[in-house]
Amino acid sequence: MASTAEIIAIGSELLTPHRVDSNSLYLTKQLNSIGIEVGVKVVAGDDEGCLEQVVRVAIGRSSLVIATGGLGPTEDDITKKVFARVLHRQMVLEEQILKDIKSRFLSRGLDMPANNARQALVPVGAQVLENPTGTAPGLWIEEGDCVVILLPGVPSEMKTIFETSCLAVLKQRSGNSRMFSKVLKTTGMAESQLDEKIAPIYTEYRNPVTTILASQGEVQIHLTGRGKTEKEAEILVNELSDKMELVLGEYIFSRGTESLEQIVGYYLLMRQKTLSIAESCTGGLISERMTRVPGSSEYFLCGVTCYSNQSKINLAEIPPLVIEMNGAVSSEVAKSLAEGIREKTGSNLGLGITGIAGPSGGSPEKPVGLVYIALATEATVACQKFQFGGDRERVRFWASQTALDMVRRSLI
Repeated sequence: MASTAEIIAIGSELLTPHRVDSNSLYLTKQLNSIGIEVGVKVVAGDDEGCLEQVVRVAIGRSSLVIATGGLGPTEDDITKKVFARVLHRQMVLEEQILKDIKSRFLSRGLDMPANNARQALVPVGAQVLENPTGTAPGLWIEEGDCVVILLPGVPSEMKTIFETSCLAVLKQRSGNSRMFSKVLKTTGMAESQLDEKIAPIYTEYRNPVTTILASQGEVQIHLTGRGKTEKEAEILVNELSDKMELVLGEYIFSRGTESLEQIVGYYLLMRQKTLSIAESCTGGLISERMTRVPGSSEYFLCGVTCYSNQSKINLAEIPPLVIEMNGAVSSEVAKSLAEGIREKTGSNLGLGITGIAGPSGGSPEKPVGLVYIALATEATVACQKFQFGGDRERVRFWASQTALDMVRRSLI
């Protein structure tokens, strides 16, 4: 079996904003663990014509096709019918499946509805995969060099069938190839800038494969290596990641799945430092992010939202004259917020943030997106000025991300 697979998630509900295709994520993780890479994922609705085109292309280009969904008893459950048509196989009634379905209903004191009989129809030559928790069995079909696996869409049933009937066989057939993946998370650098730095490194490698993904507030570098063993693949990945880390340095904040707030918490614990925050334009977002992390009370002492000028005076003890002379959005106020909250709470670090999140409130001198972030320690207070773009929520998030990164860098 080749080391690439294709997943087809079937069901019109998956094409709406109300249902997420979690089955494909699970299957991808399981397949990667045995050295099989997923090359294509497709979501198809309950339309026979469209699904037939998708299935025909998938079987023609992939050596392993796994479809989930559309094995139920209703008229819109068309998966088996379409696959049988594409594979030129007749559908036959499997008496044992029918007997098992009837027994399942009888065990609950019910008569089996007539339409459940369709679940006992299978393409000729298909191997039936027992479903111990539902009425829709899975199917394993081999067509030339292609293996087709049909699984129910109900996640619990799909997982049970795949783990008990498919995983071990696929692992054996996939040969000696194994995969290892690693993620480097960066912040403070645009995707294009990051790629400019590391492209000369990763383009020299065909194995591992490098994928760069930009998401809110960060850019992720995904490295996937392949070897005869997982350890061999890991060595290849680490060789490449070590070279990238030398170039990117402090821009990397995580080498795994941790969020920036988790990393900040790790450093605070490691350095035995505490943090307090006085924030204005972010409206408590930074404090909320810090307290998402279990155990954050060990290092996070206090977070106050000083939105009005009076609250800045009362909660962070800013001298009124500082606001009067410089305005609420200024480096002087940000520094005073940081120093005031640190002194008032007795924390080692104090973070102060003030700005204009928009959409209104800006001026030519102080436009929307202007943010000042200050960090106070026992010895110094430093402030940086930023101009963030986008709507109100983007400005607020980027301000929180940048503020947390300032704390992280101060603790490295």
